[in-house]
Amino acid sequence: MKFVEKTGKTVAEAVIAALEELKVTRDQVEVEVLEEASRGIFGLIGTKQAKVKVTVKDNPEETAVNFLREVLKTMGLKAEFKTKLKGDNLYIDVFGPDMGVLIGRRGQTLDSIQYLVSLVVNKDRENYLRVLVDTEDYRRKREQTLIRLANRLAHNVKTNRKEIVLEPMNPYERRIIHAALQNHSGIVTRSEGEEPYRKVVISLK
Repeated sequence: MKFVEKTGKTVAEAVIAALEELKVTRDQVEVEVLEEASRGIFGLIGTKQAKVKVTVKDNPEETAVNFLREVLKTMGLKAEFKTKLKGDNLYIDVFGPDMGVLIGRRGQTLDSIQYLVSLVVNKDRENYLRVLVDTEDYRRKREQTLIRLANRLAHNVKTNRKEIVLEPMNPYERRIIHAALQNHSGIVTRSEGEEPYRKVVISLK
């Protein structure tokens, strides 16, 4: 988490200095008073300044939505957001018109935006959060499509006794293919190539 320690003649003065440096408002931080101010002898000798530690509150949902809103604005898209923080996963659903633009070809735009949101959310975080951005239930539909594709291609491999190399996929989609066929009789899968052109190969055991 991002924090600063500041001193001032009073606690309030130290907090204000910290807020200015962090560029946040009072409700976005937690304040810990490390040392109280004291006037010393006769209010002159040994005067001691107040010292505070001001930490920016960890609100990954707000961070993600603010970033997404700015990104979509540059794309000319208006949207609403629904977030859910569950354990180490942050789920973000995006609602609005023209969401096909957000999804892109085979979800490539959506994947890129998800990657950027993950970078922003996890900056300065101690515990990594897995971010999943979805719209129009695309992820679930895509998963079902990939499972059907995997089973159909596995059948073709067994019928023709010849391995099949799929088109390049991101790690998330490759995992779906592997998982769909891990218990498929007589079939094995593997990944080949380098990112972002890594592909799944389906072959006979």
